[in-house]
Amino acid sequence: MSIKSSLIKFLININDNYFSKLLKKKRGIKFNKKNLYSWMNLTKKERFNLSKKDSINYLTERKNLLNQIRKEYKNSIEKN
Repeated sequence: MSIKSSLIKFLININDNYFSKLLKKKRGIKFNKKNLYSWMNLTKKERFNLSKKDSINYLTERKNLLNQIRKEYKNSIEKN
C-alpha cells in the first residue's frame, strides 16, 4: 500500500513539474526591478527571445497608434 501511494505521489510531482514548466514558457517574464534575479537566471538565448518579443510588441503598438492618429487626422480634415 505504501509503495502504491509513493508511486502516486511521485507521478503527481512529475506531472506538476511538467505543467509548471510549460506554463512558465508560455507566459514569459517581463523585466522589472522586482524580478531582476529571475531575469538573470535565464539563459542568454531566453533573454534575447524575451527582448525580441518585447520590441516586436512595442513596434506593433506604435504602428497601431500611428494609424489611429492618421485616421483621426483624415476624419478631422474631411469634416472641415
